[in-house]
Parts: sequence; C-alpha cells; structure tokens
Amino acid sequence: MDYRVERDSMGEMRVPADRYWGAQTQRSYQNFKIGGERMPLEIVRAFGVLKKAAAIANHAIQPRRMTDEKLSAISAACDAVIAGALDDHFPLVVWQTGSGTQSNMNANEVIANYGNALAGKKLLHPNDDVNMSQSSNDTFPTAMHIAAVTAIVDGLMPEMDRFIETLKRLEAENGDVVKSGRTHLQDAVPIRFSQEILGWRGLIEAPKEMLLSALPQLKKLALGGTAVGTGLNAPAGFDVEVAKAVSALTGKDFVTDANKFHALTAKDALVFAHGAMKALAANLMKIANDVRWLASGPRCGLGEIRIPENEPGSSIMPGKVNPTQCEAMTMVAVQVMGNDVAVGLAASQGNFELNVFMPVLIYNFLQSARLLTDGLRSFNDLCVSGITADREKMRSNLYNSLMLVTALNPHIGYDNAARTAKLAYAENISLKEACVKLGFLTAEQFDEVFHPERMA
Repeated sequence: MDYRVERDSMGEMRVPADRYWGAQTQRSYQNFKIGGERMPLEIVRAFGVLKKAAAIANHAIQPRRMTDEKLSAISAACDAVIAGALDDHFPLVVWQTGSGTQSNMNANEVIANYGNALAGKKLLHPNDDVNMSQSSNDTFPTAMHIAAVTAIVDGLMPEMDRFIETLKRLEAENGDVVKSGRTHLQDAVPIRFSQEILGWRGLIEAPKEMLLSALPQLKKLALGGTAVGTGLNAPAGFDVEVAKAVSALTGKDFVTDANKFHALTAKDALVFAHGAMKALAANLMKIANDVRWLASGPRCGLGEIRIPENEPGSSIMPGKVNPTQCEAMTMVAVQVMGNDVAVGLAASQGNFELNVFMPVLIYNFLQSARLLTDGLRSFNDLCVSGITADREKMRSNLYNSLMLVTALNPHIGYDNAARTAKLAYAENISLKEACVKLGFLTAEQFDEVFHPERMA
C-alpha cells in the first residue's frame, strides 16, 4: 500500500495515499482498535450538512475569510459526503473520544482534502476553513440532532403512517366480525375484530404523537456555542445564520438553541425522543405477540387469523410454518428497550460543560430508529398486510365461550350467572342447557335475551 505523510500539531503521520483523511483521523484509527461498530453513516451525512451550512454562514458574515472560492470547494466536498460518495473515507469507530472530536476532525480533513483535490491546489485547511467558527464540542451534538430528526421524520414516521393505513384497511374489512375477547389470557366478553385492530392502531398513533412532541427540542442546535457554550471564536450572529442554512439544506425547521451551555452538556432531548421510540417498541411487542397468538395452530392453537406463510419453519418437522415476522419484530423491540438504558445512562454523564458519552448515545439512538423503521416495514409488508380472519373459527370460539354468560347478569343476577357458567363448564354443556337445567330461564326466555353479537 502506498502512503503519504500528513502533519498535525503532534507531528507527522503516514496515511494511506488513496484516502482523503488526515493525521488526526489516522491517529484515532490506530489508537482505537475497539470493536467493529463504525460511526453511523447518518452522523457522517449530518456532518456534511453542518459543515456546508457553517461555510454558508461564515461566507455571509465574514466573506473575506470564507471566500467564494473556499465556499464553492467546501460545498462541493460536503455534497459528496451527503451523497455517500466518500463513505469509505470515514473509518472511525464509535469507541473513541466521548466528545466525538476525532469524527469532527475526520469530516474536516476529508472535506478539506477532497475540496483541495477538486480545486487542484492547497486551498482549504481542515481547522482554519472547514472548522471555521466551530468546535467539536458544538458540531458533534449538532450532528446528533440533525441525524436524529432526519431518522425520525424521513425514516420512522413514514413507516408508522404506512402501518396505520394497513390497520385502517383491516378495520374496514372486519367491521362485521364478532369474536371472543380475552383478558389475562382467558376468555372474556365479545369484541369486534375491527375493535381489536383499532386498539393496535392506537398503539402506533400514540407514540407517533409522542415523537412529534419530541421534535421541537431535537431541532434546537448547539452550533455556535463552540468549546464551552460561550461562542468563543464564532462571529456574532453565526449561530442564527448556521441554523437557517441547516434548515434550508435539510428542509426541516432547525433553530439555534438559546442556551448553548445546556446544549453542550445536556442530552435530554435525545433521551425524551428515544423514550417515545421505546414506547413504540413496547407497543409493537404487544401487537406482534397478539398476532402470533391469534395465528397459533394451525389446529392446536387459537387459529383465529391467518398470516402469510413466508418460509419453512423447521429443519425436522415437514410443513411447519412459523410466525417469523412477529419474532423478528419482538427481537427489534427487545433491542430498542435495551438501547434505551444505554441512551439514558450516557445522557446522565454530562460533567461540567460537556457530555463525553455522545458517540455511544447516538449510536444506540440511531440503531433504534433504523431497527424500528426496517422492522415496521418488514412486519407490515410481510405479515400484517396479509392478515385474514378465520370467521368460522372466531364464531365457534365465541359461541363456546363461557363468558357470554355476562349477558345474563341483568336477567338472573351475577351469582346465578356464575352458577350457570360453572355448571356448563363442569358438565361440558352449553350455557343455554345449564341455565334451563338450573331453572333460571326457560329455553324461550334464554333465546330472547342471549345475543352475543350485540354484546360488542
């Protein structure tokens, strides 16, 4: 492999000749051989956005330092970063400095060197130009917020909306289906299948509202606070201008955080937003479990719904098909709930003017958003959208349920209704037979008051 020599404040470093990163990235690459978890590409893209926005803001405020030529070169390099054309030039792992300094410098070096290659000369300096008016301490939390908002708004929420639309369709298709309800895994009073699905829909709509309420805080940017929140080395008005530029580049209404001291050290907005994702994960666990319970069988389980058969389920039992999409969804839910612990603990470790657990926090946050987005898409397309009700099985279970005796409460009283249900169960006879046998109602009277479909 060919190398070139790059220099930083600590001296010379040999860097692979075909890579645009510089000495500081190389030092981190060599010093942190920990795990294989690379800094998420969502963060890389966010750095492309914020570095271009910073150059635009600097050009507007101090054009003599950020010249037209430098702005053009930085913008072109950032566009390549945003488009993913330079992904191979961001090699650093999550387990690095807790401020994300080395990932900030990775972005500075790649953008500077790629911009210089485009310009055909040594035009840009990583610190003086690409990092102008910035510090790692305000750029990394800004990248975190840009990446988090993008993951939620452009990724997760559209899949939540698609899932909601699927459930609405299933509600409309099953409005006339009455089945046995269940509480405590035991038979309960009747419910319409559409009502059960309506409950599922609420389990997606509620956390969506929670995510929407989290977005305003996530859209506050630390950029402009520089090292400790005072804005040292950033010109007046830079924070407002750079937030405007980020908004224009992303199409999302970001604003500068009025309290930069809070913005640098606190990560509560990410904790709050991840809490909403954990709520979604918990609800998806419930839906996936309901679906696989209702589809259990095909002959020895509940068997009230049918779900798509996607692949063989056993290496030894021929013909077996398992609810694999449900299982994948529940595993995603477990991972997201585990990630929430890491996010909360990392956010609690802000000391004095900076939190130094940011890379692990955003790694877990973005993994949760990505898993929920992909999990929802897969669960929706390969399972839930293909749910069909086994109406005969539902009707059979409904009329075999002893809890239909609840309909008799107003006519024979709670205690007599309980005696009726217990006798029917003990002698394996119908509720009607038990009620007549006990002398509470005649057969004709029973038929007049007993209408399970009306109970839903």
